[in-house]
Amino acid sequence: MSNIGLIIEEKAADIGNFLVGRLLPFREKRAVGPFVFIDHMGPAALNQYQNLDVPPHPHIGLTTLTYLFEGSIQHKDSLGSDIEIKPGAVNWMTAGKGVVHSERTPEYLRNSDKNLHGFQIWVGLPKSLEQSEPTFHHTKANEIPEWSEGSLQYKLIAGELFGRKSPVPVHSNLFFLEVKSKERQKINIGKDLFGEAAMYILEGTVHIEENEFGGKQLLVAKNPTLCEFEIGENATVYLFGGDPFDEERFIFWNFVNSDKEIIEQAKLNWHQQNHDAFPLVHGDEEEFVPLPKAILNGKLSK
Repeated sequence: MSNIGLIIEEKAADIGNFLVGRLLPFREKRAVGPFVFIDHMGPAALNQYQNLDVPPHPHIGLTTLTYLFEGSIQHKDSLGSDIEIKPGAVNWMTAGKGVVHSERTPEYLRNSDKNLHGFQIWVGLPKSLEQSEPTFHHTKANEIPEWSEGSLQYKLIAGELFGRKSPVPVHSNLFFLEVKSKERQKINIGKDLFGEAAMYILEGTVHIEENEFGGKQLLVAKNPTLCEFEIGENATVYLFGGDPFDEERFIFWNFVNSDKEIIEQAKLNWHQQNHDAFPLVHGDEEEFVPLPKAILNGKLSK
C-alpha cells in the first residue's frame, strides 16, 4: 500500500506584479503540521524596469518564514525592522495579535537586471500565542545547521531533527529540512520524522514505490514514520511538517486564527486603517494594500 496520501501540483497565483506557485492551502489538505501556507516564488528573471513591490500589508496569528535561493528582498515592518533578505538566510516574523510589513526589491537593485527565487511560508501559532506581541528574528545563512552524509547535503532551516536544532526561534514542534543529492541513492529518515510530513521537489526527481515524481510536486505522507524514497542525481527536495494543532486554523486573506471573531475584528481594523491595531511600517508609510472587497463578508460590509 502506498504511503503517499496526496499529490499536490503547484498552481499559479497572482500576488500583484508577481506570479507564484501556490502549494498550500489545498482543498484536500489545508495544512501540514503547523504549516498553513506555502508559495514557491519564482524562479523569475526581472529586468531593470521590473521589481518586487508588495506594499505594507497586515498579518495576525501566524509566523512568516521567507527563505530565498536567489535574489534579494528588503523587509520592513511595523516593529522597526529594516533588513535585506539574502539567499540562505531565514526571515522569521511572528505576527501574534498584529503586524504590518512590506517586501520590495532593495534600492541598489531596482535599476538593474536581477533574479528572484524562494519560499514564502506561513506557520500557524499555538492558540496561546495567537494574540501575543509581534516579534521579528533574522537568522543569517551561516548560522543555519548544514552537514553532509556521503553524497547528500542537509540543511535544517527551522525546527529540530536528527538531534540537531536550527537557531530559528520556532513556537511549536516542527521541521523544515533541505536535502541535496549528488548521485542517486535511497534515503530512509522516517524514524526521525513526527506529526505530519510532506516533501516538495524543487529540482530533479524522486522515486517512491516504483513511481517517479518531478519538480513542482508536493507529496504528502500518510505516515511520516514510513518516509523512504530514492532521490535522483543532482536533486533538491524539502521536507517539512510537525505536530498539528488541536484546533482548526481559519485563513482569510493575510489573517490566520483559530477564532473567526478575531479575524473579523482584524478585517475591520485594517479596513479602517486603525493604527493602534496595525501600526505603520517605518520608512514605508505612503502605501498600503487595501482589504480586498471579496472578503468583506456580511458582518463587515453592513
